Amino acid sequence: MPWLGPMAAILVGAFMAILDTSIVNVAVPAMMNAFGVSVTQIEWVATAYMLTLGVVVPASGWLGDSLGYRRLYMASLALFTLGSLLCGLAWNLPSLVAARVVQAVGGGMIMPTTMAMVFRMVPRERLGAAMGIWGMALLLAPALGPTLGGYLVEYFDWRFIFTVNLPIGVVGLVLAALLLPEFRERRPGGFDLWGFVAAAVGLFCLLLALSKGQSWGWRSEPVVLLLYASAVSLTAFAWIELTHPEPLLDLRVFRYGTFTLANATVVIVTLGLFTGIFFVPLFLQTVRGLGAFEVGLLMMPGALVTGATMPLGGWLYDRFGPRVPVTVGLALLVYATLLLHRLTAETPEATIAGWMALRGVGMGLSMMPATTAGMAFVPTSLVSRASAVNNIIQRVAGSFGIAVFGSLLERRAAFHAARLGEAVTPDSLRLWPGAGGASAGSQGAAASQLMGILAGRIGEEAMVAAMGDVFLVLAAVCALGLVPALFLRRASGASTRRGPLAALSE
Repeated sequence: MPWLGPMAAILVGAFMAILDTSIVNVAVPAMMNAFGVSVTQIEWVATAYMLTLGVVVPASGWLGDSLGYRRLYMASLALFTLGSLLCGLAWNLPSLVAARVVQAVGGGMIMPTTMAMVFRMVPRERLGAAMGIWGMALLLAPALGPTLGGYLVEYFDWRFIFTVNLPIGVVGLVLAALLLPEFRERRPGGFDLWGFVAAAVGLFCLLLALSKGQSWGWRSEPVVLLLYASAVSLTAFAWIELTHPEPLLDLRVFRYGTFTLANATVVIVTLGLFTGIFFVPLFLQTVRGLGAFEVGLLMMPGALVTGATMPLGGWLYDRFGPRVPVTVGLALLVYATLLLHRLTAETPEATIAGWMALRGVGMGLSMMPATTAGMAFVPTSLVSRASAVNNIIQRVAGSFGIAVFGSLLERRAAFHAARLGEAVTPDSLRLWPGAGGASAGSQGAAASQLMGILAGRIGEEAMVAAMGDVFLVLAAVCALGLVPALFLRRASGASTRRGPLAALSE
């Protein structure tokens, strides 16, 4: 299989780019202490990276067709590595945010470019196996990020979460120079400037609103204006792309029914992925009181199981098509998410790790076969544009899931806290042992102390109940993914069975 060497080369960059979206989160307290900034200010380290990704990803297809995928990948990896160096050298918060923007410009190009290269290098009958390997970066990296980041922050320094990319980036560049083939440029024509501006503004406003909606308030004027601007810009973008002779993102790829169904499935699986890896660590840290590194170790079995299951999902795709692995994987994902609905403060850690491992099996079986099924129906000449569309959909879905379910968690926690607090009154506290003292002053002090203890306990119980509500709703949403999954099919015909030489010559 001549494509295994090039796959190994691009896997390095893909893994690094995705890892950096989650590894930074565990270093937030250390960066706050280093720069003397607040939580609201430090959030821009992650927000700037995400917003930059949303701006640059739409241009990746045009750049890949114009410059060639090999050159674009190597330039993106070099820029990402340079950004990592600048992050490690940052002397204050603005310099770190600026370095993250540089890092994200490179990182945003890597994932759609590597996906496009996979579909140009690999024969269509082996796409399942190849995408299973490539998908390890997509699903393993976000789960391993907190473990690696927690270790580096706890035993070394927060700057190591960035500088660890330097030797990996150099190795990745060497491998790319030695192993990646040359891809012939497609000569796509002029750059769709107005389409790029509309997409950049729309995605920037949407992602910023989703990331800040909970802290600023979903009905606040800035968030409402951002959502309005996003809706107008993305509507204009759709009109521009459908009427432009050389669109930046060819939305006509959605005329392929399986591509549309596959992306609907991928959206739901992505919601399950990012919501799970965000809220389970939140539960373990806020309710169970575990540290970042302990949480990372507890999440690691699920990540490892995901990586081990992905080749199986690829093999099932190549043998039976997408319907079998995707539906089985989604069913397991729904069941495991329902189990998380039963989380309590006393749930054994081994049980939680087992539930996350079961979710990992579901993710490994469903994500890449669904993605592969959709992309396999797209003509090779449109693969770069389709891969950019696919990546944008996944990024928006992840941000949307965290924002919506975060808001749901906040509302349900307030609801349960109010319900639990109804029975707690100063009069009821007199029934507690020691509350009926000799003097009114001592009784008041005891009542005040008990109220403080109960308030903390009520908050904890409310968070547990709200987390259960979140996972119950998430299980129902994941179950909806079974509907489009049942209609997925594998591409067939001579035009889809193209080997590496045919792909490279187009």
